[in-house]
Amino acid sequence: MAGVSVRNVRKAYQNTAVIHGVDVEIADGEFVVLVGPSGCGKSTLLRMIAGLEEISGGEIAIGARVVNDLPPKERDVAMVFQNYALYPHMTVYDNMAFSLLLKKADKAEIDKRVQRAADILNLKPYLQRFPKQLSGGQRQRVAMGRAIVRDPQVFLFDEPLSNLDAKLRVAMRAEIKALHQRLKTTTVYVTHDQIEAMTMADRIVVMHDGIVEQIGTPLELYDNPANIFVAGFIGSPAMNFVDGKVRRSGADAAVELPGGIALPATTNAAAGAAVRVGIRPEHLDLAATGAGLPATVKVIEPTGAETLVLVDIGGTEATAVFTERHAFTPGAAISLAPKAGLLHVFDAASGKRV
Repeated sequence: MAGVSVRNVRKAYQNTAVIHGVDVEIADGEFVVLVGPSGCGKSTLLRMIAGLEEISGGEIAIGARVVNDLPPKERDVAMVFQNYALYPHMTVYDNMAFSLLLKKADKAEIDKRVQRAADILNLKPYLQRFPKQLSGGQRQRVAMGRAIVRDPQVFLFDEPLSNLDAKLRVAMRAEIKALHQRLKTTTVYVTHDQIEAMTMADRIVVMHDGIVEQIGTPLELYDNPANIFVAGFIGSPAMNFVDGKVRRSGADAAVELPGGIALPATTNAAAGAAVRVGIRPEHLDLAATGAGLPATVKVIEPTGAETLVLVDIGGTEATAVFTERHAFTPGAAISLAPKAGLLHVFDAASGKRV
Protein backbone atom coordinates (compact mmCIF):
# COMPACT_ATOMS: atom_id res chain seq x y z
CA MET A 1 0.00 0.00 0.00
CA ALA A 2 1.04 3.61 -0.45
CA GLY A 3 -0.08 7.18 -0.02
CA VAL A 4 -0.89 9.53 -2.90
CA SER A 5 0.55 13.03 -3.29
CA VAL A 6 -1.03 15.52 -5.68
CA ARG A 7 1.21 18.59 -5.89
CA ASN A 8 0.17 21.75 -7.74
CA VAL A 9 -1.54 19.65 -10.42
CA ARG A 10 -3.07 21.49 -13.36
CA LYS A 11 -5.07 20.37 -16.38
CA ALA A 12 -6.00 22.29 -19.50
CA TYR A 13 -7.64 21.28 -22.74
CA GLN A 14 -5.99 23.54 -25.32
CA ASN A 15 -6.63 27.03 -23.88
CA THR A 16 -9.30 25.96 -21.37
CA ALA A 17 -8.01 25.30 -17.84
CA VAL A 18 -10.14 22.87 -15.82
CA ILE A 19 -7.85 22.07 -12.85
CA HIS A 20 -6.06 25.03 -11.26
CA GLY A 21 -3.11 23.93 -9.13
CA VAL A 22 -4.62 21.29 -6.83
CA ASP A 23 -2.69 20.06 -3.77
CA VAL A 24 -3.91 16.97 -1.89
CA GLU A 25 -1.95 14.63 0.39
CA ILE A 26 -3.57 11.22 0.95
CA ALA A 27 -2.05 9.06 3.67
CA ASP A 28 -1.33 5.36 3.33
CA GLY A 29 -4.54 3.44 4.09
CA GLU A 30 -6.76 6.53 4.08
CA PHE A 31 -10.22 6.71 2.48
CA VAL A 32 -10.50 10.11 0.78
CA VAL A 33 -13.56 11.29 -1.13
CA LEU A 34 -13.42 13.93 -3.85
CA VAL A 35 -16.81 15.63 -3.88
CA GLY A 36 -18.33 18.54 -5.74
CA PRO A 37 -20.93 19.46 -8.36
CA SER A 38 -20.76 18.26 -11.97
CA GLY A 39 -17.93 19.93 -13.85
CA CYS A 40 -15.82 20.72 -10.77
CA GLY A 41 -12.90 18.56 -11.97
CA LYS A 42 -13.10 15.67 -9.50
CA SER A 43 -13.30 12.87 -12.09
CA THR A 44 -10.58 14.51 -14.19
CA LEU A 45 -8.32 14.56 -11.12
CA LEU A 46 -9.06 10.88 -10.43
CA ARG A 47 -8.29 9.97 -14.04
CA MET A 48 -4.98 11.84 -13.82
CA ILE A 49 -4.06 9.80 -10.74
CA ALA A 50 -4.96 6.64 -12.69
CA GLY A 51 -2.94 7.75 -15.73
CA LEU A 52 -5.98 7.90 -18.01
CA GLU A 53 -5.50 11.67 -18.45
CA GLU A 54 -2.20 13.47 -18.96
CA ILE A 55 -1.46 16.28 -16.54
CA SER A 56 -0.63 19.76 -17.83
CA GLY A 57 1.53 20.68 -14.85
CA GLY A 58 2.51 19.66 -11.36
CA GLU A 59 3.35 16.24 -9.95
CA ILE A 60 1.55 13.08 -8.86
CA ALA A 61 3.32 10.55 -6.66
CA ILE A 62 2.11 7.13 -5.50
CA GLY A 63 4.25 6.07 -2.59
CA ALA A 64 7.79 7.24 -3.28
CA ARG A 65 7.39 7.15 -7.09
CA VAL A 66 6.47 10.15 -9.22
CA VAL A 67 4.10 8.64 -11.79
CA ASN A 68 3.58 11.56 -14.20
CA ASP A 69 5.09 9.65 -17.12
CA LEU A 70 4.08 6.12 -16.17
CA PRO A 71 1.27 4.35 -18.10
CA PRO A 72 -1.75 3.18 -16.08
CA LYS A 73 -0.64 -0.48 -15.94
CA GLU A 74 2.61 0.51 -14.19
CA ARG A 75 1.02 2.68 -11.48
CA ASP A 76 -0.23 -0.24 -9.37
CA VAL A 77 -3.74 1.17 -9.03
CA ALA A 78 -7.12 -0.46 -9.64
CA MET A 79 -10.12 1.55 -10.82
CA VAL A 80 -13.82 0.82 -10.40
CA PHE A 81 -15.94 2.64 -12.97
CA GLN A 82 -19.46 4.00 -12.89
CA ASN A 83 -20.67 1.65 -15.65
CA TYR A 84 -19.06 -1.55 -14.19
CA ALA A 85 -17.14 -2.20 -17.49
CA LEU A 86 -17.58 -5.98 -17.28
CA TYR A 87 -16.98 -8.31 -20.22
CA PRO A 88 -20.47 -9.65 -21.08
CA HIS A 89 -19.16 -12.89 -22.68
CA MET A 90 -17.15 -13.86 -19.59
CA THR A 91 -18.33 -15.43 -16.36
CA VAL A 92 -17.93 -13.64 -13.04
CA TYR A 93 -14.87 -15.79 -12.34
CA ASP A 94 -13.25 -14.95 -15.67
CA ASN A 95 -14.02 -11.24 -15.33
CA MET A 96 -12.30 -11.17 -11.97
CA ALA A 97 -9.35 -13.25 -13.16
CA PHE A 98 -8.77 -11.45 -16.46
CA SER A 99 -6.15 -8.92 -15.35
CA LEU A 100 -4.11 -11.67 -13.69
CA LEU A 101 -4.31 -13.81 -16.84
CA LEU A 102 -2.90 -10.89 -18.83
CA LYS A 103 0.01 -10.77 -16.39
CA LYS A 104 0.51 -14.53 -16.92
CA ALA A 105 0.10 -15.19 -13.22
CA ASP A 106 0.21 -18.75 -11.92
CA LYS A 107 -3.14 -20.54 -12.26
CA ALA A 108 -3.19 -21.55 -8.60
CA GLU A 109 -2.45 -17.98 -7.52
CA ILE A 110 -5.23 -16.66 -9.76
CA ASP A 111 -7.73 -19.09 -8.26
CA LYS A 112 -6.61 -18.21 -4.73
CA ARG A 113 -7.07 -14.47 -5.32
CA VAL A 114 -10.42 -14.82 -7.10
CA GLN A 115 -11.81 -17.12 -4.40
CA ARG A 116 -10.61 -14.72 -1.67
CA ALA A 117 -12.24 -11.72 -3.38
CA ALA A 118 -15.44 -13.68 -4.00
CA ASP A 119 -15.54 -14.63 -0.34
CA ILE A 120 -15.05 -11.03 0.79
CA LEU A 121 -17.81 -9.79 -1.53
CA ASN A 122 -20.26 -12.72 -1.10
CA LEU A 123 -19.93 -13.62 -4.79
CA LYS A 124 -19.10 -17.34 -4.52
CA PRO A 125 -22.60 -18.50 -5.57
CA TYR A 126 -22.33 -16.39 -8.75
CA LEU A 127 -18.84 -17.22 -10.04
CA GLN A 128 -20.15 -19.19 -13.04
CA ARG A 129 -22.85 -16.69 -13.99
CA PHE A 130 -22.58 -14.08 -16.73
CA PRO A 131 -23.05 -10.34 -16.04
CA LYS A 132 -26.50 -10.31 -17.68
CA GLN A 133 -27.65 -12.80 -15.03
CA LEU A 134 -26.73 -10.45 -12.16
CA SER A 135 -28.44 -7.50 -10.50
CA GLY A 136 -26.88 -4.03 -10.57
CA GLY A 137 -25.48 -4.42 -7.08
CA GLN A 138 -23.98 -7.81 -7.90
CA ARG A 139 -22.35 -6.41 -11.04
CA GLN A 140 -20.82 -3.61 -9.01
CA ARG A 141 -19.44 -6.14 -6.55
CA VAL A 142 -17.88 -8.04 -9.46
CA ALA A 143 -16.23 -4.82 -10.63
CA MET A 144 -14.91 -4.32 -7.09
CA GLY A 145 -13.73 -7.94 -7.01
CA ARG A 146 -11.80 -7.45 -10.24
CA ALA A 147 -10.00 -4.56 -8.52
CA ILE A 148 -9.36 -6.54 -5.31
CA VAL A 149 -7.68 -9.51 -7.02
CA ARG A 150 -4.99 -7.19 -8.36
CA ASP A 151 -4.00 -6.31 -4.77
CA PRO A 152 -3.12 -2.74 -5.80
CA GLN A 153 -1.48 0.00 -3.78
CA VAL A 154 -4.47 2.31 -4.41
CA PHE A 155 -8.16 1.80 -5.19
CA LEU A 156 -9.83 4.45 -7.37
CA PHE A 157 -13.66 4.65 -7.47
CA ASP A 158 -15.38 6.87 -10.05
CA GLU A 159 -19.01 7.39 -8.93
CA PRO A 160 -19.57 3.62 -8.63
CA LEU A 161 -23.04 3.83 -7.08
CA SER A 162 -24.74 6.35 -9.34
CA ASN A 163 -26.46 3.67 -11.47
CA LEU A 164 -28.06 1.95 -8.46
CA ASP A 165 -31.43 2.62 -6.87
CA ALA A 166 -31.58 4.53 -3.58
CA LYS A 167 -31.94 1.52 -1.26
CA LEU A 168 -29.12 -0.38 -2.95
CA ARG A 169 -26.85 2.68 -2.83
CA VAL A 170 -27.20 2.76 0.95
CA ALA A 171 -26.35 -0.93 1.21
CA MET A 172 -23.37 -0.63 -1.15
CA ARG A 173 -22.03 2.39 0.77
CA ALA A 174 -21.82 0.20 3.84
CA GLU A 175 -20.21 -2.64 1.84
CA ILE A 176 -17.49 -0.40 0.39
CA LYS A 177 -16.73 1.13 3.78
CA ALA A 178 -16.56 -2.31 5.40
CA LEU A 179 -14.31 -3.50 2.56
CA HIS A 180 -11.89 -0.62 3.19
CA GLN A 181 -11.86 -1.32 6.92
CA ARG A 182 -10.93 -4.93 6.14
CA LEU A 183 -8.30 -4.34 3.42
CA LYS A 184 -6.86 -1.01 4.66
CA THR A 185 -5.94 -0.09 1.08
CA THR A 186 -5.54 3.59 0.20
CA THR A 187 -8.78 4.63 -1.53
CA VAL A 188 -9.72 7.68 -3.59
CA TYR A 189 -13.47 7.88 -4.24
CA VAL A 190 -15.28 10.36 -6.48
CA THR A 191 -18.93 11.32 -6.02
CA HIS A 192 -21.26 14.28 -6.45
CA ASP A 193 -23.41 12.95 -3.58
CA GLN A 194 -22.36 14.68 -0.37
CA ILE A 195 -24.23 12.10 1.74
CA GLU A 196 -21.96 9.40 0.27
CA ALA A 197 -18.98 11.59 1.08
CA MET A 198 -20.09 12.27 4.67
CA THR A 199 -20.87 8.64 5.50
CA MET A 200 -17.84 6.98 3.89
CA ALA A 201 -14.81 9.26 4.05
CA ASP A 202 -11.96 9.58 6.50
CA ARG A 203 -11.42 12.98 4.88
CA ILE A 204 -13.32 14.89 2.22
CA VAL A 205 -11.86 17.10 -0.53
CA VAL A 206 -14.50 19.62 -1.63
CA MET A 207 -13.89 20.83 -5.19
CA HIS A 208 -15.49 23.65 -7.16
CA ASP A 209 -14.53 25.03 -10.59
CA GLY A 210 -11.24 23.16 -10.65
CA ILE A 211 -9.96 24.24 -7.23
CA VAL A 212 -10.01 22.72 -3.75
CA GLU A 213 -12.32 24.71 -1.50
CA GLN A 214 -11.61 22.79 1.72
CA ILE A 215 -10.17 19.51 3.00
CA GLY A 216 -11.17 17.96 6.31
CA THR A 217 -13.02 15.21 8.11
CA PRO A 218 -16.78 15.03 7.47
CA LEU A 219 -17.65 16.68 10.80
CA GLU A 220 -14.95 19.36 10.40
CA LEU A 221 -16.52 20.41 7.11
CA TYR A 222 -20.02 20.23 8.55
CA ASP A 223 -19.26 22.17 11.73
CA ASN A 224 -16.66 24.63 10.41
CA PRO A 225 -17.10 25.25 6.67
CA ALA A 226 -14.45 27.60 5.28
CA ASN A 227 -16.81 29.46 2.96
CA ILE A 228 -20.37 29.75 1.70
CA PHE A 229 -19.85 27.15 -1.05
CA VAL A 230 -18.72 24.42 1.36
CA ALA A 231 -21.40 25.42 3.88
CA GLY A 232 -24.14 25.13 1.27
CA PHE A 233 -22.82 21.95 -0.35
CA ILE A 234 -22.14 19.83 2.74
CA GLY A 235 -25.30 18.88 4.62
CA SER A 236 -28.76 17.73 3.63
CA PRO A 237 -31.05 19.62 3.77
CA ALA A 238 -28.64 22.39 2.83
CA MET A 239 -27.65 25.20 5.17
CA ASN A 240 -29.92 28.28 5.17
CA PHE A 241 -28.45 31.72 4.49
CA VAL A 242 -29.84 35.04 5.69
CA ASP A 243 -28.29 38.46 5.02
CA GLY A 244 -27.41 40.60 8.01
CA LYS A 245 -25.07 43.24 9.46
CA VAL A 246 -22.55 43.00 12.26
CA ARG A 247 -23.08 44.97 15.47
CA ARG A 248 -20.35 45.34 18.10
CA SER A 249 -20.36 46.35 21.74
CA GLY A 250 -16.81 46.18 23.03
CA ALA A 251 -15.52 42.62 22.51
CA ASP A 252 -19.03 41.22 21.99
CA ALA A 253 -20.49 40.81 18.50
CA ALA A 254 -23.99 40.23 17.19
CA VAL A 255 -25.58 39.96 13.78
CA GLU A 256 -28.73 41.92 12.99
CA LEU A 257 -31.11 39.84 10.89
CA PRO A 258 -34.41 40.69 9.13
CA GLY A 259 -37.02 42.07 11.51
CA GLY A 260 -34.39 43.87 13.60
CA ILE A 261 -33.51 40.74 15.56
CA ALA A 262 -29.89 40.68 16.76
CA LEU A 263 -28.28 37.34 17.56
CA PRO A 264 -24.97 36.85 19.41
CA ALA A 265 -22.30 35.55 17.05
CA THR A 266 -18.61 34.69 17.04
CA THR A 267 -17.02 36.73 14.25
CA ASN A 268 -14.03 38.97 13.62
CA ALA A 269 -15.94 41.09 11.08
CA ALA A 270 -15.97 44.83 11.71
CA ALA A 271 -19.05 46.67 12.97
CA GLY A 272 -21.43 47.45 10.11
CA ALA A 273 -19.98 44.76 7.83
CA ALA A 274 -22.44 43.06 5.48
CA VAL A 275 -22.48 39.34 6.18
CA ARG A 276 -24.41 36.22 5.31
CA VAL A 277 -25.44 34.13 8.27
CA GLY A 278 -25.61 30.37 7.82
CA ILE A 279 -28.07 28.37 9.92
CA ARG A 280 -28.43 24.59 9.68
CA PRO A 281 -32.09 23.48 9.32
CA GLU A 282 -31.85 21.37 12.48
CA HIS A 283 -30.61 24.41 14.44
CA LEU A 284 -33.90 26.30 14.06
CA ASP A 285 -36.36 25.95 16.93
CA LEU A 286 -39.99 26.98 17.06
CA ALA A 287 -40.30 30.15 19.17
CA ALA A 288 -43.12 32.19 20.66
CA THR A 289 -44.54 34.82 18.33
CA GLY A 290 -42.25 37.84 18.25
CA ALA A 291 -39.41 36.02 19.98
CA GLY A 292 -37.59 34.82 16.85
CA LEU A 293 -37.33 35.29 13.10
CA PRO A 294 -40.78 35.90 11.59
CA ALA A 295 -41.47 33.25 8.94
CA THR A 296 -44.31 32.13 6.71
CA VAL A 297 -44.87 28.42 6.10
CA LYS A 298 -44.79 27.49 2.41
CA VAL A 299 -44.45 23.70 2.15
CA ILE A 300 -44.54 20.86 4.70
CA GLU A 301 -42.62 17.64 3.91
CA PRO A 302 -43.13 14.85 6.49
CA THR A 303 -40.56 12.06 6.21
CA GLY A 304 -41.69 10.05 9.24
CA ALA A 305 -38.81 10.55 11.66
CA GLU A 306 -38.62 14.26 10.79
CA THR A 307 -40.72 17.00 9.26
CA LEU A 308 -39.09 19.42 6.81
CA VAL A 309 -40.78 22.80 6.68
CA LEU A 310 -39.99 25.22 3.86
CA VAL A 311 -40.53 28.79 5.02
CA ASP A 312 -40.12 32.37 3.82
CA ILE A 313 -38.03 34.65 6.06
CA GLY A 314 -38.11 38.23 4.83
CA GLY A 315 -38.14 37.16 1.19
CA THR A 316 -35.51 34.45 1.68
CA GLU A 317 -36.42 30.76 1.44
CA ALA A 318 -35.24 28.59 4.32
CA THR A 319 -35.78 25.08 5.64
CA ALA A 320 -36.39 24.01 9.23
CA VAL A 321 -36.26 20.41 10.44
CA PHE A 322 -38.36 19.24 13.39
CA THR A 323 -38.35 15.84 15.08
CA GLU A 324 -41.52 16.78 16.95
CA ARG A 325 -44.94 16.70 15.27
CA HIS A 326 -46.43 20.16 14.59
CA ALA A 327 -49.76 20.95 12.94
CA PHE A 328 -48.38 23.47 10.44
CA THR A 329 -50.47 24.70 7.52
CA PRO A 330 -49.26 26.49 4.38
CA GLY A 331 -49.50 30.27 4.81
CA ALA A 332 -49.28 30.13 8.62
CA ALA A 333 -47.09 32.69 10.40
CA ILE A 334 -44.53 31.18 12.78
CA SER A 335 -41.38 32.34 14.58
CA LEU A 336 -38.06 30.50 14.36
CA ALA A 337 -35.17 30.95 16.81
CA PRO A 338 -31.62 29.87 15.83
CA LYS A 339 -29.88 27.87 18.55
CA ALA A 340 -27.30 29.89 20.44
CA GLY A 341 -23.67 29.48 19.40
CA LEU A 342 -24.46 27.62 16.17
CA LEU A 343 -24.48 30.50 13.68
CA HIS A 344 -21.99 30.54 10.81
CA VAL A 345 -20.95 34.01 9.66
CA PHE A 346 -19.55 34.64 6.16
CA ASP A 347 -18.40 37.81 4.44
CA ALA A 348 -21.15 38.84 2.00
CA ALA A 349 -18.68 39.84 -0.74
CA SER A 350 -15.98 37.13 -0.62
CA GLY A 351 -18.06 34.30 0.85
CA LYS A 352 -15.27 33.44 3.29
CA ARG A 353 -15.90 32.61 6.91
CA VAL A 354 -15.28 35.63 9.18
